[in-house]
Amino acid sequence: MQSLIIFKFNLLYHILEEIDLDLNFKINFIDNENSLKDKIKKVKNYLIISNKKYLEIDNFLVLNDLPLNIFKLIEKINIKLLKIKFKSQSELKIKNYTINLNSREISRFKSKVKLTEKEIYTIIYLYEANKPIDIDQLQKKVWSYQADTETHTVETHVYRLRIKFLNTFNDDQFIISENDGYKINLNKSKV
Repeated sequence: MQSLIIFKFNLLYHILEEIDLDLNFKINFIDNENSLKDKIKKVKNYLIISNKKYLEIDNFLVLNDLPLNIFKLIEKINIKLLKIKFKSQSELKIKNYTINLNSREISRFKSKVKLTEKEIYTIIYLYEANKPIDIDQLQKKVWSYQADTETHTVETHVYRLRIKFLNTFNDDQFIISENDGYKINLNKSKV
């Protein structure tokens, strides 16, 4: 269930509390920053509403143009929650990187680089496996090649992907080789 967090906006909380049964989200009131930070660590789908911007936190809706029609307010909340849901389904976080599946880009801080569809699939497959994956398995699962097919497609793609990470993010440890195959290095890196 989606959570609506009312932050330091007591009046709005009481209004929404009165119509709580007609709403499709859980409503919480929080009045201090530490409690807010703790709360957002525990919930996935949330929207924070306040009458002014207090913190640099995602999913924040500021309502400073009051009075506001309650139906317009509910519509604003629902639209914002839909946008949050869409964004969460189109992004994947790995270490301190964010893959945007829609734009096919991976970013870290202010740097980003375009990826091919196969590069994205390779990263996701390696990340979800959370163990070294050999070339034959990558050929079968990502490229749909037979294991006995003689090709260097996987090695070439991984090499190019590593070059992108090195040139863009100065990270030569994102995808590492081990005896058993390739894997995403989830250890803290020095970059």
